[in-house]
Amino acid sequence: MKCQAKSLTKKIEDLRHLSALKKHSRYDAKIEQLEDMLQTLGREIRHVQCRMTIEQKELPVAFVTFNSRWGTVLAAQSQQHTNPLLWITEMAPEPRDVIWQNLAIQYRHLPLYRIVILVAASLLTIFFVLPVTAVQGIAKYECLKKWFPPAMAVDLIPGLRSIVTGYLPSAILNGFIYIVPFAMIGLARLAGYISRSKKDLNACNMVFYFLVGNVFFLSLLSGSLLDQLGESFSHPKDIPNRLASAVSSQADFFVTYILTNGLAGFSLEILQPGLLLWDTLKSYTWDHGKKKHPYVYSLPYYRIVPFVALCMLIGIVYAVVSPLLLPFLVGYFLLGYAVFINQIEDVYITTYETCGLYWPYIHHYIIVAIILMQVTMIGLFGLKAKPSASFSVIPLMVITILFNEYCKIRFLPTFNQVSVQDAKNNDDLDKKDRLEEENVRKALDAYSPPCLRPLDLGLEGTSSTKPFLSPT
Repeated sequence: MKCQAKSLTKKIEDLRHLSALKKHSRYDAKIEQLEDMLQTLGREIRHVQCRMTIEQKELPVAFVTFNSRWGTVLAAQSQQHTNPLLWITEMAPEPRDVIWQNLAIQYRHLPLYRIVILVAASLLTIFFVLPVTAVQGIAKYECLKKWFPPAMAVDLIPGLRSIVTGYLPSAILNGFIYIVPFAMIGLARLAGYISRSKKDLNACNMVFYFLVGNVFFLSLLSGSLLDQLGESFSHPKDIPNRLASAVSSQADFFVTYILTNGLAGFSLEILQPGLLLWDTLKSYTWDHGKKKHPYVYSLPYYRIVPFVALCMLIGIVYAVVSPLLLPFLVGYFLLGYAVFINQIEDVYITTYETCGLYWPYIHHYIIVAIILMQVTMIGLFGLKAKPSASFSVIPLMVITILFNEYCKIRFLPTFNQVSVQDAKNNDDLDKKDRLEEENVRKALDAYSPPCLRPLDLGLEGTSSTKPFLSPT
């Protein structure tokens, strides 16, 4: 019925357009006839919605509207029953952030869903060991020539060896990694989160640890093990020392990786070739001949934040090992700032408010990077036979961990909960401005499920399009 109503609406719009262009009154009768049919169809749609509402089984989930923020905070942050699993309350996401279809998933099934997603993300991370190891094999030309003799053919063309061992590994690695955020957001959709923000945060976390495992650690491991594979197996006690020395030897690879990720990644971000090809494909296939309604996408946090956090990690770790990497990293951040200021202002739209939810994750990523840097310093000072310097780093690591624990106690609850004091102050402001009734009315309208909302078919003001819920 909805498709029929939309088709009638389009026909009425086309006839009105022709009537305005040709200035003929012969279209008026046809327009009135179609409008009557549209009115009748709209009433039938409303009757079907009412019948579905009565017949459908009630879900064990609901959005509850309170007359005050103070009552909302107390209800959301307190235990309602002796059995904590019988009544589970939390602050509702904003209406644009709700994933309505996931509300039907039973709460006891969610842990199983998330375990399956975690296992799938781990398998994806393990699967990518092969291409990352192959990329490091290309970067280590002497090792590649030893294990794959046909690779010596690149010496026949002047300059080709520098391209193959310098730029090509980073380009191939970025090509493989490009699909990872989309795979992770697909897995996060299956986890049953009731809000888009939680889904994106979960995908962001999975992508970050994927990048740390495959791009950072595996690049160091594969580079060291491929470089001296035989000696590493014949002298296993020397593996830690060889891996510590590999940190400095991989500096050139990470410089190239940052340049490739910056120049190629930001160029693709501005040009949006994937969305352009997707839109072109739809225009010439299933959307051919239809009136186009352009869809504007929101900022893909799950794709942007992990890559920026990885570059921060590389910069913090290599600030001591190879400071020459830092100018390239500064250029990467300056270029990224210019690109994303344009993207946020002119390309993407805000589909939901993040309300600072990403800050605790960014803080966590920086702490992880600092700890990795301090561990690297301990290993490097040990290789240089300076035990006093190695031991002096240990108190720094302890202080970093203690600072992180203090931040989790002092600042993290502010991001997860609303204080009763702030809620009470906002209630006083609402009473002063007389906004209590207006806020309740807006909440009732905003949290109406999409299937029960009236269709926008040009029938405004009629009884067939009034919402089911009203504050009166």
